[in-house]
Amino acid sequence: MIIMGIDPGIATVGYGIVSYNRNKFKVVQYGVITTAAGLPTSTRLLEISNDITTLINIYKPDCAAVEELFFTTNRKTGISVAQARGVILLECSRSGLPLYEYTPLQVKQAVVGYGKAEKSQVMDMTRRILKLDNTPKPDDAADALAIAICHGHSAGMQKLVDSST
Repeated sequence: MIIMGIDPGIATVGYGIVSYNRNKFKVVQYGVITTAAGLPTSTRLLEISNDITTLINIYKPDCAAVEELFFTTNRKTGISVAQARGVILLECSRSGLPLYEYTPLQVKQAVVGYGKAEKSQVMDMTRRILKLDNTPKPDDAADALAIAICHGHSAGMQKLVDSST
């Protein structure tokens, strides 16, 4: 199964594409989509839309996993991230990708085994699970890979549950 993990943002969208087979992960590609701060929000959203569609067309993932929003004190930033997330959800749906959403707590639990793990712990475990020499950079890409790992573990567990019933 090819999983596309996505860490939504307006300035930077992290993406991580991994193959998952028999509880083993392998990195296919990862990186970020960036938009310039001075552009109108509508233009930034269009760029994100186009780039997500391009990634889907190139890598042909079987599903997408997107992090749910975690609101901090900056509501303006939260609104623009929510708009970007909406565009990402739309393009995944338009492409017919099954879509799964995970909270930051769920991602930490799936990757580290502890829902309140520090970011550095998540990054290190992501590197280890994917058998990489270095922690993926930038952080948004590493977060997206962690989201993809979360879905792989969740999908694997669901298969076990389904096969036992």
